[in-house]
Amino acid sequence: MLTKVFGSAVFGVEATTITVEVNIDKGVGYHLVGLPDNAIKESNYRIAAGLKNNGYKVPGKKITINMAPADLRKEGSAYDLTLALGILTASGQIKSENLERYIIMGEMSLDGSIQPIKGALPIAIKAKEEGFIGFILPMENAKEAAIVEGLKVYGVENIGEVIEFFDSGTPLEETVIDTQAEFYKNLDFPEFDFSDVKGQESIKRCMEIAAAGGHNIILIGPPGAGKTMLAKRLPSILPPMTLDEALETTKIHSVVGKIKNMGLMNQRPFRSPHHTISDVALVGGGAYPQPGEISLSHNGVLFLDELPEFKRGVLEVMRQPLEDREVTISRARFTVTYPSSFMLVASMNPSPGGYFNDPDAPVTSSPAEMQRYLGKISGPLLDRIDIHIEVTPVPFEKLSEDRKGESSVEIRKRVTAARKLQTQRFFKSENVHYNAQMNTKQIRKHCQMDEASKELLKNAMDRLNLSARAYDRILKD
Repeated sequence: MLTKVFGSAVFGVEATTITVEVNIDKGVGYHLVGLPDNAIKESNYRIAAGLKNNGYKVPGKKITINMAPADLRKEGSAYDLTLALGILTASGQIKSENLERYIIMGEMSLDGSIQPIKGALPIAIKAKEEGFIGFILPMENAKEAAIVEGLKVYGVENIGEVIEFFDSGTPLEETVIDTQAEFYKNLDFPEFDFSDVKGQESIKRCMEIAAAGGHNIILIGPPGAGKTMLAKRLPSILPPMTLDEALETTKIHSVVGKIKNMGLMNQRPFRSPHHTISDVALVGGGAYPQPGEISLSHNGVLFLDELPEFKRGVLEVMRQPLEDREVTISRARFTVTYPSSFMLVASMNPSPGGYFNDPDAPVTSSPAEMQRYLGKISGPLLDRIDIHIEVTPVPFEKLSEDRKGESSVEIRKRVTAARKLQTQRFFKSENVHYNAQMNTKQIRKHCQMDEASKELLKNAMDRLNLSARAYDRILKD
């Protein structure tokens, strides 16, 4: 008997429906075709034990399973539940009247319990697009998939629940989420606040400008000057995410399995990888491509602390994503693209000893050591960082003040107002929402200079030997 069950595969941040065809005939054997990886090939052991522990069995006949399209590589253990239901239906152990109306995904344990999967949100979006009425998946992923309106989402904890649903009509509890309520939940409660920052008024003003225009920024100063503290507070003054941004960000985090027992992400991500990170972990990739830190920072902030400590090769792979705001990973059989529109915030010491720009500390590094240290960061990468800020230590008098600084909520109001003006300015332009995203044509249109400004910029370019890219970025600021 031939049965069809439907699952899904995720490539990049988009899903593709997979048709699992199960045929049971006379003979003995278990044949799984359609480019499955080792995790899928091992599924027969998990399925056999899970079914036996729930009163069912894998029939001792010739079982042929095709995962179509057959030329598309499938990976992971999330097809266990799909395959198990196909085997049960094809062998006549359960009914199959409504099986083809659902997407079914889940990893099985040996006792039949269903473990969480990755990519539930993009799978749910694709299921709705293709007209499936429901999505059956692990309970831990149900809230994430239920964000998609118009699709019935059923979270299950054991294969027995799914069998009873199809065979006996025992209803499953549908997971329902109010997407708007989920989006606005805890929207205005940043973990870190700028009111904790003593002094540094000019630096806070620079960070406000960076937040308003979505500009990349680098903080240069001695140890203990407050670079990391300031960087961690930057997300608290960024405008709240729109619903579209929240959905897009949640999709990326769903692909790497970081949305367990969560609904919609409504806080901008803040990622701070260690300086020992590899280039693949930073930009994404691998044998089976996964998003990297720059994509997990999409619509948020990527903070690289102690920038010269990162390997030069790791930093150089960021150059193209910083310009294009997406990263494309190519393999022999397919190409995937991950969005990576993030604010880069970097920090570094001005010298190997760390105290070059501190007037009260002696310079302990030789010119050669300084050159070697600063040479770890290439000119083209620094060209892509719009704002360079010198951070100096806060004097005792400022540190000991009882008066609190301006709160993040107040700064965010000004940033949000500035972003609204930019949205109105670029409302006819696709994929341009704030100043940092402007192309050359838009810069020439919106960034007109008077003669005095032109002369000032000309002198700066001559003295500092600035590039054409730096010229454009100064105009964007």
